[in-house]
Amino acid sequence: MSMIFAKSGPLRGEITVPADKSISHRAVMLGSLAEGESLIRNLSNGEDVRSTVRCMGQFGVEIVPEEGLHRIKGKGWAGLKEPADVLNCGNSGTTMRMLAGIASSRPFLTVLTGDDSLRRRPMARVIEPLTAMGAAILGRYNSRFAPLAIRGEDLRGISYELAVASAQVKSAILLAGLAATGETVVAERVKSRDHTERMLSQMGATIKIQGNLTRISGPCLLSPQEWVIPGDISSAAFWMIAAALVPGSEIIIRDVGVNPTRTGILEVLQAMGARIETENYRVTGGEPRADIVVKHSDLRPVEIKGEIIPALIDEIPVLAVAMAMTSGVSTVKDASELRAKESDRIAMIVNSLRLMGVAVEENEDGFVVHGTGHIPGNARVSSGGDHRMAMSSAIAGLVADSPVTVEGFDSVSVSYPGFQEDLTRLLKSPS
Repeated sequence: MSMIFAKSGPLRGEITVPADKSISHRAVMLGSLAEGESLIRNLSNGEDVRSTVRCMGQFGVEIVPEEGLHRIKGKGWAGLKEPADVLNCGNSGTTMRMLAGIASSRPFLTVLTGDDSLRRRPMARVIEPLTAMGAAILGRYNSRFAPLAIRGEDLRGISYELAVASAQVKSAILLAGLAATGETVVAERVKSRDHTERMLSQMGATIKIQGNLTRISGPCLLSPQEWVIPGDISSAAFWMIAAALVPGSEIIIRDVGVNPTRTGILEVLQAMGARIETENYRVTGGEPRADIVVKHSDLRPVEIKGEIIPALIDEIPVLAVAMAMTSGVSTVKDASELRAKESDRIAMIVNSLRLMGVAVEENEDGFVVHGTGHIPGNARVSSGGDHRMAMSSAIAGLVADSPVTVEGFDSVSVSYPGFQEDLTRLLKSPS
């Protein structure tokens, strides 16, 4: 499906973005592993989380949707059953990598696959630590890519240092560590998002955080919980940047998760001069949340590198649009992980901006944008099946001199099925 996006009037009003995808995945999985019934309110309705719900159902977990909530009738680790068929994780790397951690301890065969994009994403990074714990895992191309065939075994705890900052890999190891004998220690060079650790702590797991070390002792029993999922800051980022760029805009994004491991986007936008504030800060279910107020601003160039990258890795595509709208040179470094996302996002960002008439240079671990204060537009760009690239190009179209056509825009259903409706609502709100 193709959509055309053109320069529009100011964005005004209030909006609530979809529920946090990362927390939603974890709530479904951890609730399934608990002993008893867990409740999840405001679960993400994107296709990625639906994949997790479907896969946990194939393990024999009863997940009952009701109005405004989902009931998960957890039966503990022992209650998981051998799936009768292959588990299709769709486009969701979180689903596949974290399920690998769960399946590694179960005494049966589990086969994980996904769409074309997911089958191209690197899986050796999760296979290596899980096999070191005792699991038997085979995959394509010398166990580097899915489909993955996993034969669960009695696991033992290990100490493991992550080669790349990845909350998915860290979470897979911690989930396996829940069922392993002894202590499992995960060391991170740079801290990645910590939703799994927060949730496990609430559920009674024996878990300790010491700087960039996470220790978990197994086997652990998990108690059921009630979660209210906050809005996804990665989805909110599109509106933050749109409001900052479109003259006359002023919006409030309600109830957004502001976990410190996820708020790099706020720090960078503030460094660029954006008029952005958080209000009504509170902590619910172990996760901080707030309302975010954004007004149109004149942005300046920025350099992004180092330890902040994991805290905004998913927001870099739309940040590139903001960089193009500044007057000067902006740089992204240390972001090679972008090449292992739903698409090669570095290549996609560079190609899309060039098609829109923006001068940009590609590097192995990032890119350089030569902003001129405007985006010429008059381009047809492909999403490459990547939801974040589709929405980033849409935001570019809102400020471009000439319209931008986004091919494959239906990929937004992975995380934000109502994106177009919310855009229409903000544009129609009274000034």
